[in-house]
Amino acid sequence: MKWDWILFDADETLFTFDAFSGLQRMFNDYSVTFTRDDFLAYQAVNKPLWVDYQNGAITASQLQVRRFASWAERLNVAPGDLNQAFLNAMAEICTPLPGAVSLLNALRGKVRMGIITNGFTALQQTRLARTGLREMFDLLVISEQVGVAKPDRKIFDYALQQMGNPPRERVLMVGDTAESDILGGINAGLATCWLNAHQRPQPEGITPDWQVASLAQLEQLLCKQ
Repeated sequence: MKWDWILFDADETLFTFDAFSGLQRMFNDYSVTFTRDDFLAYQAVNKPLWVDYQNGAITASQLQVRRFASWAERLNVAPGDLNQAFLNAMAEICTPLPGAVSLLNALRGKVRMGIITNGFTALQQTRLARTGLREMFDLLVISEQVGVAKPDRKIFDYALQQMGNPPRERVLMVGDTAESDILGGINAGLATCWLNAHQRPQPEGITPDWQVASLAQLEQLLCKQ
């Protein structure tokens, strides 16, 4: 095995993240029928907030409150309560992506594994516990706890310190978001693998070492080495 460590993103890399289903489930408890149009309106607010968060312009807690501000007003509920209900709903519906369990089992014992995620602490920890995958990982680094998000090099430097500073060329970062996972890995001097399941065109200036369309393909690639 060419690697000492493989670091994974969590959402849409190891775990499904079906936000629409999570929001439908959550709003159901408030007697709201959450439609596809409602979801598009939510994403119009949510997506720019994530960009701001990744760029260090807002904090995790600001993101979590602001994305529900208009719904909080309509329902007369604290936005923090809506956010918590959403995270609970997402934890309940979360499943590993196809190929994730097989990949982790194939790598177990051959390489050390960690997670670096921009997702939120409550959800990430619950999800790992629920799916029974927690013991697969030697490291769990969550941006909300560290105070910086991918692609900032600082979150990777923090992770590498926790890992005992292995040689960076022997660490592989795997993720589905080129602009945070791959750019972040490159910024930190790591090898990178872009899980590009939706065949997105490669963003300018971000060149991963590898690109795969599925976790099964990644397993084949890694286990051939």
